[in-house]
Amino acid sequence: MRRLLGVSLAVALTMLLAVGSVAAASPHFKRGGEPVCTISGSGTSQTVNCGGTLAGLGNEDLLIESTVSGFALYQCQNAGGNLAPGQNKVLEGPQTVPTVIPSDSIKNGNVTFATNDNTLTAAPTVSGAEAGCPNGNWTGVNPTLSITGITLTIAQGGVVLFTCTASNSAGLTGRVPLSC
Repeated sequence: MRRLLGVSLAVALTMLLAVGSVAAASPHFKRGGEPVCTISGSGTSQTVNCGGTLAGLGNEDLLIESTVSGFALYQCQNAGGNLAPGQNKVLEGPQTVPTVIPSDSIKNGNVTFATNDNTLTAAPTVSGAEAGCPNGNWTGVNPTLSITGITLTIAQGGVVLFTCTASNSAGLTGRVPLSC
């Protein structure tokens, strides 16, 4: 009888562990919890932070990396202080900022997350050649930054669960839903 009870307990424990593994093997975004990023700031600097709600997670830390890229347009300034529009988009980034969600913040496989701020900043000046000025005697000044791409990579236990993106070559603004 004891042996049968021991075997039954072992089988029940194995089934319980298997159910836990299966439940953690189906990570997904909750309805209405798909990732959305907010872009704030203007001029030389813009900040991106993203949030969402996940379910079906395991019991390990969650690593979320937000990667932001864009471009800056500069005005051209000559030695006399005269300004003219620059012609080139000066690439900025990509810049990646990690956010770690500790395993103890994941409750029953669920977590609502917000990423750390990822601030992209354009250099205050660039060479005339970079900015597309008439000649090398000009300097690129007064940058206006545009965010053109956001990538959110979500991993748990060293396994990438989701790669979510948004891009627009003309620039992203405000609230930006990501596609996963």
